[in-house]
Amino acid sequence: MNVSVVLFTSDLRLHDHPPLRAALDGSREVVPLFVRDRAVDGAGFAAPNRLAFLADCLRDLDAGLRQRGGRLVLRSGDLVEEVCRVAAEAEADEVHLAADGSAFARRREERLRRALEGEGVRLHVHGTVTTVVDPGVLAPGSSDHFAVFTPYFGHWSRQRPRDVLGAPRAVRVPEGVGSEELPDRKSLSGLSPALAEGGETEARARLTAWLRSDVPAYEDRHDDLAGDATSRLSPHLHFGTLSPVELVHRARAAGGPGAEAFVRQVAWRDFHRQVLAARPAAALADYRTKHDRWRTERTAGRDVEAWRAGRTGYPVVDAAMRQLLHEGWMHNRGRLLTASFLTKTLYVDWRIGARHFLDLLVDGDVANNQLNWQWMAGTGTDSRPNRVLNPVTQAKRYDPDGAYVRRWVPELAGLEGAAVHEPWRLRGLDRAGVDYPDPIVDLADGLARFKRARGRD
Repeated sequence: MNVSVVLFTSDLRLHDHPPLRAALDGSREVVPLFVRDRAVDGAGFAAPNRLAFLADCLRDLDAGLRQRGGRLVLRSGDLVEEVCRVAAEAEADEVHLAADGSAFARRREERLRRALEGEGVRLHVHGTVTTVVDPGVLAPGSSDHFAVFTPYFGHWSRQRPRDVLGAPRAVRVPEGVGSEELPDRKSLSGLSPALAEGGETEARARLTAWLRSDVPAYEDRHDDLAGDATSRLSPHLHFGTLSPVELVHRARAAGGPGAEAFVRQVAWRDFHRQVLAARPAAALADYRTKHDRWRTERTAGRDVEAWRAGRTGYPVVDAAMRQLLHEGWMHNRGRLLTASFLTKTLYVDWRIGARHFLDLLVDGDVANNQLNWQWMAGTGTDSRPNRVLNPVTQAKRYDPDGAYVRRWVPELAGLEGAAVHEPWRLRGLDRAGVDYPDPIVDLADGLARFKRARGRD
């Protein structure tokens, strides 16, 4: 074998990359290829924030390859057609790529396999590139997947992750394979003002710093809204600038309850992927229907717009929604609160919220996003589907001094302590100086509506 193509998808890194290692071990030259798939754009997943982060990732990947004597080849169009075209130009014998359990990726992979076989080119698909444990590996005796996280995590924890692979020292790319110009986030509009930087270099620096300083306190502080003690690595896992396998190895090497709590969050990511791989319809349909007659954009338009804009009158909800608008990212506790408020308090269809998140989140991921929304809506894998998170109670618990709210809702910055969570209780002169809306719904009324809808009068 003389030439192989490595098709990068959501694995935009050089460290711990099994497809790249296999290609380099078996071929004299390798074409590192990324295809801007027009089918992904057509499906509405090309949100500005993710395109900007992707541009950073591609530029950083190209820089890493050039340091090793190679370069990244970029093409746009139908992925199958472009891969076949590049394979022909390079006279490649094989194509290597990472496995992906989504229905879309599996259909695309099968199309690619058939097209390459017609040209005499072999396709190799490598597991445990974007997951620690691949979908389908773990299953109970009575089903093709685990529908509850706790037993899944028990089995997942007993799996030994494969060894971590080092980055290559050299990559030799054949001449004559053309590439498009790499994108630049500066050419994009509509971005969140404080969008994080992408790329493997940034990812590895962030991981190292976080493991050194913050992981010991993660178990106790990961729900602390103001403390912002989460890793913020989710965008890097989404784009694959970090390997989840390496992440688990390094976290466990750090040791302690904080590291184990963090590893549990990585397992949730694998859990959602195995659910969606087994039940792809759950991306848009209820995983476990409650026969809800959700309010829609037509029937709840003003409430939905207030929620999107962070003007619901509930400060912690509004703070989280404004963080999303500003950063393209939201604290995980904020995600739970805002989703509960939309689906349980306003009784609005979870798909409306999920779509808004996908429009803005730089880590917007179909499996995690849709199934977390279903978990909060009570149509997913939660064993307590009728749980409701009270935004005032949650705010006092996870933002007791109100620092998170004051950071993102400056209209309330003058209110001291926990009073910031209930500004509607202010009277007289105290209320007159606060330009902030009254609550769009009474929590008791929202709860009563939800109970009626779920038949729990």
